[in-house]
Amino acid sequence: MFDLGALRAAVAAHGRVARVVIAAHDGSSPREVGAAMLVWATGSAGTIGGGALEWEATLRARAMLGRGGARLDREALGPKLGQCCGGAVTLLTEVHDAESVAALPGDVVARAVDGRAMPLAVKRLLSQARGAGDLPRAQLVQGWMVEPVARPTRRIWIWGAGHVGRALVAVLAPLPGVEITWIDTAQDRFPEVIPAGVTPLWATRPEVLADHAPRGAEHLVLTYSHALDLELCHRLLSRGFGWLGLIGSATKWARFRSRLAGLGHAPGRIGQITCPIGEPSLGKHPQAIAVGVAVELLKRKQQSETEIADDNGDWSTAAAGGSDKGLSGRRREQ
Repeated sequence: MFDLGALRAAVAAHGRVARVVIAAHDGSSPREVGAAMLVWATGSAGTIGGGALEWEATLRARAMLGRGGARLDREALGPKLGQCCGGAVTLLTEVHDAESVAALPGDVVARAVDGRAMPLAVKRLLSQARGAGDLPRAQLVQGWMVEPVARPTRRIWIWGAGHVGRALVAVLAPLPGVEITWIDTAQDRFPEVIPAGVTPLWATRPEVLADHAPRGAEHLVLTYSHALDLELCHRLLSRGFGWLGLIGSATKWARFRSRLAGLGHAPGRIGQITCPIGEPSLGKHPQAIAVGVAVELLKRKQQSETEIADDNGDWSTAAAGGSDKGLSGRRREQ
């Protein structure tokens, strides 16, 4: 996904910024097609896999900042870079400034990498995106790089800004496609620095906010108060949710099941709450809990995407006529 927000922020802070994206690969690759990094004169953000590949790409990108333009490079990971992946990676490097970023579209970024006219395969992908709202996967198609603009695909509501809440935000906020709403009872409950993509909300009665949460949101309930945790579970069960995880012991969960049943919730509905959260074998340290929860959420995402792929098939590959390996060795500089 093309993270337009991150690129805008980087350009605003650093001026000219080079974006390096994996456009294609043959065989093994340290990252997937569409993985990207931003490079400016004094730093970088993101990763295309690290190691010698990223080091050389960073040097090349910095050398381009002064003159601008774009280039396509095919890197053989084993013979040239001494990496053991055994594949070849095609990198597209493009220099952006405020003017070029302002001209980027909001849904799909499609551009020629070798000057040719837009092929029919790309026109079909863009038409599908406009007509049906189905965004294409990132891919190099007949001399054109096509990337969907990143949009939040998961809305995660974290209830509680204590130690575990802070650890969860630190682990989950960098994940692509995640939009976090972070709730507690007062502003001074939050740290001074809030990561990008995280919206802090505070209210003397935070449980009221549960009535306004998106019904497909995923929730992590871990406040300082068992009474508040119970009320949040009660309201979220009544409203609906995509997933709900509750911090607590087996004893706490047994009491909650009984009390939620007393509030009128059916056993099957109560059973949709996950408690405890994370991986108990990792321990009770806040960061250990956060790592376990992150793994659980990533597995849920992967399972959901697998089910969608099984239902729909990979239509985008068929529409695009497959990947374009023949162009991966070409280079263009402006």
